[in-house]
Amino acid sequence: MTLSIADHLAARLGFLFPDDALPLEALTHKSYRNEHPECACDDNERLEFLGDAVLDLAISQLLFQRQPLLPEGELTRLRAEVVSEGALAKIGCQLELGALLRLGRGESRSGGREKPSLLANAVEALLGAVFLASGFAAAQDVVERLFAPSLAEAQASRQGGDFKTRLQELLQGERGLPPTYRMLPPSGPDHERRYCAEVLFADDVLGRG
Repeated sequence: MTLSIADHLAARLGFLFPDDALPLEALTHKSYRNEHPECACDDNERLEFLGDAVLDLAISQLLFQRQPLLPEGELTRLRAEVVSEGALAKIGCQLELGALLRLGRGESRSGGREKPSLLANAVEALLGAVFLASGFAAAQDVVERLFAPSLAEAQASRQGGDFKTRLQELLQGERGLPPTYRMLPPSGPDHERRYCAEVLFADDVLGRG
């Protein structure tokens, strides 16, 4: 028995479409439509547009809930990392979307099934399709499931990242000015000099090391 596209995607997305119409559109590249004008469904560009907005909102809400102490600038940076083309393409590979994409012959021959941009677009289009089929709550469930590893990686990267840059962004964003740095006179004997610097904000010493 041949499985439908909806059945193929159900286990991968954790969501079952009521029929094949929306998932087929989400997986149809414009090159396929150009070669098959008789095709009943549109290409996936409009669904991609919708899915991009759904994804941004879903990730924004998840970050807002999970990171109550982060300022807007940090949240924006985390979101950009999670929804980057590379992160989306990785999810597209994990879902094995390349094999399901409907491409024109030329696009397929030129490696379209492995192109990060096409895989990323297909992920967004599928999220748009889930939203149209069952609303935002269902789409957010899918996003939370698919993007859990990306969210964890981004948060871990932030915690182990460049602390000087993070301090600078935090003070610039909240106080409107960056910190300043001051070298202190070296100490210790000539053969074992110790160097120390201070970080200051508005003449207050924030730290020394």
